Amino acid sequence: MTRRAGLLLPLFSCPSTTSWGLGDIGDVGPLTRWLAAAGLRVLQLLPLNEVAPGQQSPYSAISAMAIDPIFIDMAEVADFAALGGEAALASTDRETLAAIRHATRIDYRAIRRLKQSAQRAAFERFVDAEWRRESDRARELRTFVSEQAWWIEDYALFRALHGREGDDRPWTEWPPALRHRNYTSIVRARQDLAQDVLFHQYQQWLAAEQWRRARRDANGVALLGDLPFTVDADSADVWVRPDQFHLDITIGAPPDAFSADGQNWGTPLYRWDAIERDDFRWLRARARRGADLFDGYRIDHAVGFFRTYGRPKNGGPAFFTPPDEPAQRALGERVIEVFRGAGADIFAEDLGTVPDFVRASLTRLGVAGFKVFRWERHWHTAGRPFRDPSEYPPVSVAASGTHDTEPLAVWWDHAPLDERGQVSALPTVVRVSGGADLADAPYDARVRDVLIEALYASGSDLLLLPVQDVFGWRDRINEPATMNDENWTFRLPWPVDKLNEIPEALERKNQLAEWARTSGRVT
Repeated sequence: MTRRAGLLLPLFSCPSTTSWGLGDIGDVGPLTRWLAAAGLRVLQLLPLNEVAPGQQSPYSAISAMAIDPIFIDMAEVADFAALGGEAALASTDRETLAAIRHATRIDYRAIRRLKQSAQRAAFERFVDAEWRRESDRARELRTFVSEQAWWIEDYALFRALHGREGDDRPWTEWPPALRHRNYTSIVRARQDLAQDVLFHQYQQWLAAEQWRRARRDANGVALLGDLPFTVDADSADVWVRPDQFHLDITIGAPPDAFSADGQNWGTPLYRWDAIERDDFRWLRARARRGADLFDGYRIDHAVGFFRTYGRPKNGGPAFFTPPDEPAQRALGERVIEVFRGAGADIFAEDLGTVPDFVRASLTRLGVAGFKVFRWERHWHTAGRPFRDPSEYPPVSVAASGTHDTEPLAVWWDHAPLDERGQVSALPTVVRVSGGADLADAPYDARVRDVLIEALYASGSDLLLLPVQDVFGWRDRINEPATMNDENWTFRLPWPVDKLNEIPEALERKNQLAEWARTSGRVT
């Protein structure tokens, strides 16, 4: 496999001067131009799935298939431009747009309201000027809906029903006939809500067309997605197949390095027996969708597909399902083969509390797992010394951190002196630092660059660096097991289309390109 380096950066974190308060699909172009010039051949994104109402975590999806309309680039919507574009917005909306563009954090509520209103207006123009006249663009939308019918018909109806029944009212509280998808009631709903159904299909068409162009114009940079472990209970997917989920049990993670009490994600537990009887049809569909959208993707919480950690809502004891190792191994390997069968490159997030047999299965299947520098240690050796990055196997993903970890700078600030000393003495670190003793050193540009260069020299074929670690920032993307206004709201300090005008970004670009060259991570 080719040795490559890439950047971990959520799309929402990289707005340009023209986007509406968060990074959108149109910002992939300028971002990947900077990446390509920096010798970075991979962009690792977080999930782009549509987020459940009132949520901002990309792992709380209302659909496993739909792209969140919040990522639509309004400047590229022909129907919005025909209405006059931003100039035609009401004065209060223009004031809101100016405010969210200059904010230092993402205001999801304001952005979603503004974009939804603009997209509704664009849709009404599309219906009048295109749909009713059966224009070429109308035929393009019809073709898209026909090709994507396997997921978009149920999704669009679900969203339309949610709009009628109330976004704060989950489908489990809808009238019984809709809740249980009574055939006659569903047919009637499709007729009564035909215009709203078409609107949600229109949004997905816009997103799909923009994403297709973004992939085409990604400057040779591979776009990697992130397949969330599951979806929100109040999602189109669960509404369509409630028999494949335990709605009275939520899932999470057992106690691990992120949380002493474990994590409860609030999403429903899989009914693995029902999923298997259905020949994993929904997971196959998710794999197909991931392969359609991305060059490859990370399997979130891969261990959960071997054994899922359930927490009964009635307060009963937490448990794993399947209950025993042979069954867990069989399930996990079957699911991995399902994902791989769609044709995209996959790699597994195998962090936290992961049994040895899971990593053995991934190795046997040739699926790369993660090697996060701070956690790669000889845990069963006295003193628990760090592993030298040169020891990482080729089929692995070297990383300085993830979207859930504290940045490298914060970790170094709080690392004991003996751990810093161990890092300083690693052969690869000694080589790139010129033998400098870093144990007492504060986290500055020198320490940052020594650690990053050491990871470039690692044995892993793929290196993924969170943008915070590339620059030495202390901002977090997410703090697991917490709910606060800071999570998922990180923005770059500069517009992504101005990176080549920022001295700090230019310096980083040139340095990354040099490390890519000297470490053989160029194509």
